[in-house]
Amino acid sequence: MTNDRPLLDRTSLGNLDKWLELAQTDGAIALIDKETDWTSFDCVAKLRNLTRVKRVGHAGTLDPLATGLLVVCFGKATKDIAFLQDDDKVYDVEVKLGATSTTDDSAGEITDVQNVHQHTDAEVLAALLSFKGAIDQTPPAYSAVKHQGKRQYDLAREGKEFTPKTRQVTIHSISNIVITWPILSCTIHCTKGTYIRSIARDLGSRLGCGGYVTGLRRTKSGGFDVEHALRIGEVLQAITSKAAV
Repeated sequence: MTNDRPLLDRTSLGNLDKWLELAQTDGAIALIDKETDWTSFDCVAKLRNLTRVKRVGHAGTLDPLATGLLVVCFGKATKDIAFLQDDDKVYDVEVKLGATSTTDDSAGEITDVQNVHQHTDAEVLAALLSFKGAIDQTPPAYSAVKHQGKRQYDLAREGKEFTPKTRQVTIHSISNIVITWPILSCTIHCTKGTYIRSIARDLGSRLGCGGYVTGLRRTKSGGFDVEHALRIGEVLQAITSKAAV
């Protein structure tokens, strides 16, 4: 989606005053490079406090352990969130094979698979590339997807049993593949709603050895690139400096 909203990023930080004014009146967007251990909601709450804009939201959740591009909308631009969420995404991912995780990433309880077969690079590559195209995917149990009105991660934390619903997503490309057993890294270009953790889990299942995400970074969302994004600390410093003048 092409978006003409005023944009705060690395190239426009010098025009912060004008951007803040437009965020309050006409609506605006900021590109944020989310750091690990921050939730997407943490970023939104911090930016709401810093900018004093009442309505702030993001166009696509990132897991707490993930880093990278978070598109944040302010004021009237929150009306654009549904459209921005529809954009394709690009991720750099690292997967560890030979073990499973309750959350399908390194935040969960890790269980090593016993007597695991060390697959050849060709076997791992073939299994990975089999995910290209339209696929049916089951979101991780610990995810923000709603099940009967409640977030799945809430149900999972409460120990309640449920069966996540599958959804169809499309993997446009898998590139920059590096395999150094048991670590695999690659870049995945996919449609909205794709869970990279599910790909890691399902890859491990196909290979019969288990797998989970150890590193995840969103680099692109639609036409936006993380190279232009700002850390929360940089926004804080810029606003603090402005207030001190």
